[in-house]
Amino acid sequence: MASTTDSKNRIPVIIDTDPGVDDILAILLALASPEIDVKAIIITFGNTDLEAAHLNILRLSQVLSRHFQVDSDSSTRFFNFTRDKKIILAKGADRPLEGDLHSAQYFHGRDGLGGISERYKEFDVFPNNPELYPNLIFSEKSGVEVAHDVLSSEPERTVTYIVLGPLTTLAQVARAHGDLLRNRIGRVACMGGALDVPGNTSPVAEFNFFADPYAVHEILTPANPAAAAIPLDRFMLISLDITTPHELPFPFYAKHIDTHFTDTKNPSITSLKTPLVHFTSAFLERTREVMLSFGKDAMELHDIVAVWFATQNPPSASQEGDVAHSLREGWAAVPRHFQVERVGEITRGMLVVDRRDDEGAYDPGANRAAVQAELTKHSFHSSGIMESNAVPAQVEVEVPPSMQNSPNTGAPQKGDTAQLKQTPGIPVLVKTPGPEALLKLMTERVWGVSIP
Repeated sequence: MASTTDSKNRIPVIIDTDPGVDDILAILLALASPEIDVKAIIITFGNTDLEAAHLNILRLSQVLSRHFQVDSDSSTRFFNFTRDKKIILAKGADRPLEGDLHSAQYFHGRDGLGGISERYKEFDVFPNNPELYPNLIFSEKSGVEVAHDVLSSEPERTVTYIVLGPLTTLAQVARAHGDLLRNRIGRVACMGGALDVPGNTSPVAEFNFFADPYAVHEILTPANPAAAAIPLDRFMLISLDITTPHELPFPFYAKHIDTHFTDTKNPSITSLKTPLVHFTSAFLERTREVMLSFGKDAMELHDIVAVWFATQNPPSASQEGDVAHSLREGWAAVPRHFQVERVGEITRGMLVVDRRDDEGAYDPGANRAAVQAELTKHSFHSSGIMESNAVPAQVEVEVPPSMQNSPNTGAPQKGDTAQLKQTPGIPVLVKTPGPEALLKLMTERVWGVSIP
């Protein structure tokens, strides 16, 4: 791993996020990663509304400043949050390109951090006093224009754009500055979607893609793939299939990070711990209760995997066509073909794979017991009435000829599948160095605790 703090050797990064619980941990990991240089944080709707999400970045900034006052040595861990390092903070999309506005407040709470604003007054923030947040530059420009400025100012093919929320703002960048994005983007690392595993917002959809499937369609399955604003070989989809096994077990957190940690019935006490640990425990209390209601005493590290990937896999201007060749040892990706359902009554955000002819997908004729055994080995456990984690084959639903060419039906357009089959596919991450490696890295970088 890189250890230098020389910005010339670090990957310039834009983080596009809807700061909820796992987003904040992902941003903390990004701020503590010497491999990257965080240029801008663009806030979007998603886990909560735009304004609440914006306040959560201020909370994070405030907490780190307080933490360094009582633990000055820890400031050396946060390479992207130093006295002379300023990060642009901008607001992106506040709703999807089309369709209804949805949020994940059922999981993250109204404020995005499990009701932390109601339970802990010490985390109140003051957005009208930007001088209280000296590490942030409050941009008056939109997130689209901030992305434009960063891409324009950095060398070609060096910037990694990390998407931790809906793809809406990136789709808006593509609409406004498609040529610039196409020519200058180094890599997009996007957490989203579910291909061969159940969704987390509906039986078939992951939240970020559920929140704006129209943006997913524009970026990943455009009508003319050859003219896509983001060449597919520079896009990495980091789906639930790979992120779900990566977890922060709460008993682990209580043992190694905060020995006083339990739940909201036993609130965090600031005098017993450092400001950073108090902050993370304060929002993880509610998260633990929600996860226990799902039958799991751990938080899944979806967004954290995306940041981890970006820190370890810099974009390469010299390699085209085969994303696997540009990944470091321990990481792997395969190309996948799919369409995204945009208006389905119960399938919004679903990634529809034509399993009749997709070598990377679960074969309908395969031994389901063998598929199930493989999923179980990777800690995918069914719940409720599901008999198996092995996702049954999806079939393409026929669309009446009168609807095939209608841009408003959300149905597959005539020739969509054929066009996709002619493309190299969308790179999907299928291998990381492993859940234990991520847990160890995050524990050391975020909280400064070394795990043997």
